[in-house]
Amino acid sequence: MNVFTLDEEEGFGDSVEVILPKNIEQYRLQNWVPFQDWKATLRKNLEAQKDPKHVHHSDQYSLQEISIQSVDWFGDKIGFVKLAAKIQNGKTDLPGIAFLRGGSVAVLMVLRPEGTKDERYVVMTEQPRIPAGSLRFLEIPAGMLDGQKGFTGKAANEIEEETGIKIRAEELIDLTGLALKNSKVQDDLRPAMYPSPGGSDEFIPIYLWEKEMDRQRIVDLQGQLTGMRTQGEMITLKVTDYEELWREGARDAKTLAAWALYEGLSRAGILQPEIERLKKDSGTSTPVKS
Repeated sequence: MNVFTLDEEEGFGDSVEVILPKNIEQYRLQNWVPFQDWKATLRKNLEAQKDPKHVHHSDQYSLQEISIQSVDWFGDKIGFVKLAAKIQNGKTDLPGIAFLRGGSVAVLMVLRPEGTKDERYVVMTEQPRIPAGSLRFLEIPAGMLDGQKGFTGKAANEIEEETGIKIRAEELIDLTGLALKNSKVQDDLRPAMYPSPGGSDEFIPIYLWEKEMDRQRIVDLQGQLTGMRTQGEMITLKVTDYEELWREGARDAKTLAAWALYEGLSRAGILQPEIERLKKDSGTSTPVKS
């Protein structure tokens, strides 16, 4: 095992040792965006304890050590990192096991048949999700950010990869961003949904893409085989009635979060003005023929 020390410039106060396994070098870990983001977020929230109003102000926690327990590689790139962070305040230790994978993006695709007012459908993907033990997990389109900073651009790319529909990044509405715009929650985190904060750093900004489309084109999406199949993405498209989305997607946290955000922002009168604004600037996107 190798050991290095975080620089004091990183803002953790006393020297913090980082213990590495044999299959990763210091510079590879320190240049990995999810590790950089996790450290920066943790540092900001530890510093927030200095505020007298902070719940932990009287017994402040500090980072003592980081032990990298395992690293999974995607070719020559880091894929996942499992670590144990020792965070103490002299009285108690906080649970510090974390599975780092970085952020993802998800898109709620709502299609309205042309000439209708209340009819809505949602494009979903059905694909193997081995961590869940499933070969046909139903969810809304999503994908890992892989260290990218441009969330909307990545979301647009994922839509094309998983559904065959080309869209422009500027046609997307950031549902999580809209919901959190005036949030009173005092925590320095991404404007995104965290599906499993007790075990993972993953954050997911959720976007909306809503369009009118020819009814036959909507029907033709049903059952299409998509995804980067040479890389194991065995995706089948499913078109779901919006009114059944909460039931059909009940196992998928992304779907439930997207549905809740769509409903909440609609009821608050926030979403419709955004949709109308985009209608003035964007044309109609159509599926790419396979």
